[in-house]
Formats: sequence, structure tokens, C-alpha cells
Amino acid sequence: MNLWNERFQHKRYAFGKEPNVFLTEAQNNHHIIEQNDNALAIAEGEGRNAVYLAELGANVTAWDFSIEGLRKAERLALERDVHVETKHVDLNDAQWTFDHWDQIVCIYGHFSPHLKAKTIDGVKKALKPGGHFISEVYSIYQLPYNSGGPKSEDMLYAPIGGKVT
Repeated sequence: MNLWNERFQHKRYAFGKEPNVFLTEAQNNHHIIEQNDNALAIAEGEGRNAVYLAELGANVTAWDFSIEGLRKAERLALERDVHVETKHVDLNDAQWTFDHWDQIVCIYGHFSPHLKAKTIDGVKKALKPGGHFISEVYSIYQLPYNSGGPKSEDMLYAPIGGKVT
């Protein structure tokens, strides 16, 4: 069993049921998610952000490597009376459809350097013109703190000239 299946197999939601604060603030301040948008949540885990997008009226697909996480995402969607399509996807093998998504969300998706580059390339390919990629990640400046995130610098992001790589 992989790390994420182990983490998500318990009844309790590891990261809670409420959406990520950065995502809700982005929506509240900029009204990014529109009714009937096609939204993709990658590395979505237990579904809290995908369900939030569905509650906003988006057509949501959630990708995750963890079957246990996807099962919990489906339960949370049912509990909140929304629909989220879940797909078991290893981002190493993801099939990115050209110009398909209005919004792509990735909250705390920390990957190896190779997978990080591959995923960003996929997001660029799959996002429709004018669409949004919404992501919150830990930077390399997080390492001295014990408040979360990977402890390996190569899995963190480096801010460069106003952009994060």
C-alpha cells in the first residue's frame, strides 16, 4: 500500500473537509471559477477542493494516485450533494488533453523535479486560453520550519523573479 493510501484509509479526513483557504480567497477576491467551468483538481487526495469547485457550479474531475483518497472524495461529494468525477491517475502517466480545462487546481502537489516539470508542461497544454492554474505549494524557504511540507529541497518550489519554479 502506498503512503497516501495509508494516510487516507482512516475515517477522519487527513486535511479536513473544508477547502484550502488560498483557493477560497482566490475565488472570493477574483471570482475565477464560473458556473459550468470544466475544472480539474490534480493530486486531489480526499476531495475537499474538488467538492468546493463543484459547489461553485463547476464540472469537476479529480485526479489522484490514492484509491482511498478518491473513495473519500466521492463520499464527501455525496455528503455535500454535488458530483465530482474521480479518476485514479498517476501523474507520471497522465494523459493531458489539449485546451480542455477552464481551471486546473493543484494544492500542495509536491513532486520530484522530473514529475514537477512534466506536470507543469501538462497543465500548460491542457489549460484553455484564458483559463487559470491555481496552486499553493511550499517553497524552499519552508525547510527551517516544522509547519508542514516536504523536507527535501528538490520537492519544494523556488521563487524566481516573481515566478515559482
